[in-house]
Amino acid sequence: MRHFGHIAPEVRKRLFHQEPCAFTADSPARLLSAALGATLYSPATRPRLADDIVKQAGRGVVSMVLCLEDSIDDADVVAGEENLVRQFADLAARPGAEPPLLFIRVRTPGQIPDLVRRLGPAGRLLSGFVLPKFTEERGIPFLEALTAAEGAGGRRLFAMPVLESPELLYRESRMETLEGIFRAVDKYRDRVLALRLGVTDFCSSYGLRRAPDMTAYDVQIVASVIADVVNMLGRADGTGFTVTGPVWEYFRASERMFKPQLRQSPFLQVQAAELRERLIAHAMDGLLREISLDQANGLLGKTCIHPSHVLPVHALSVVSHEEFSDAQDILRPERGGGGVLRSAYTNKMNEVKPHRAWAERTLLRAEAFGVAREDVGFVELLAAGIPG
Repeated sequence: MRHFGHIAPEVRKRLFHQEPCAFTADSPARLLSAALGATLYSPATRPRLADDIVKQAGRGVVSMVLCLEDSIDDADVVAGEENLVRQFADLAARPGAEPPLLFIRVRTPGQIPDLVRRLGPAGRLLSGFVLPKFTEERGIPFLEALTAAEGAGGRRLFAMPVLESPELLYRESRMETLEGIFRAVDKYRDRVLALRLGVTDFCSSYGLRRAPDMTAYDVQIVASVIADVVNMLGRADGTGFTVTGPVWEYFRASERMFKPQLRQSPFLQVQAAELRERLIAHAMDGLLREISLDQANGLLGKTCIHPSHVLPVHALSVVSHEEFSDAQDILRPERGGGGVLRSAYTNKMNEVKPHRAWAERTLLRAEAFGVAREDVGFVELLAAGIPG
């Protein structure tokens, strides 16, 4: 699989200075954590789940979470597990099917080895588990169960803990909770692919819900948690983890609304600025701003609950030609001793030592999402990704 792999090769060639790399579920964890992109959640009870997975893979989704937790009723857990076993078997039996990275969000540690056993050979399609309401105390049993299931199944399984507990939100317990979370995920570092933020649960603790014209960063209590999570768990010194962006919970039939405008062809007469104004007018601005703020605050990828969110996340994750040029200049071997240089675009200062970690992360993102051509921006990438 690869990002933008669902569009024609000749279109990719027109869009990208460096195309996104191809990867599989067996690729190095460092690449997979950067390549998760828009991770699409789906209730595990959907009766045509295998069809949904194939459909979304064909529309550019590269990671999905099949949820047995908050997205389904407590009474439907058993039925959801049974449905997952059937749907995985269906998917595994389809010749040539190339599903996204698939994760199951469980409720209890015991579900992990049980589901791995019940999936049988179809478990080869499973990349790991999402662990809810993660703290050190609650999380260790999940990680131990995953390790045991991995050993029994003979296949690598990743964990994606969700940071969403009240202890993490409350000021008096936050630092202790973060320290405990770090101890837990550091002990199982090889199995932790990414840390996910459960902002909806954070808001729930205070009876809050952000409006569609506000981002998570406009809700100060939430913004403070994100800052502390990145501070303690997202460092670029080798001790950090990939932290993914919070869910955007608003959606409309966006693709149907955008398609008539985009198909006028942004490569021809429609100017990017004009088209962006039209997109914003259709209530997409909040999502776009939040994705940009995610990236500015050190988050990569995003939890998504609607397919219309996937393309904007991926389009904004593509590295611009200017970013790529700066990152390459900073990391040139001859710059190893440091120093300051003017950017090739002659509009900024690149300071080699302070900007090195940024440059390394940028080139990793470039590997996963590609580098746009100099004259290609978000609108062109979004337009090309919408199915015909």
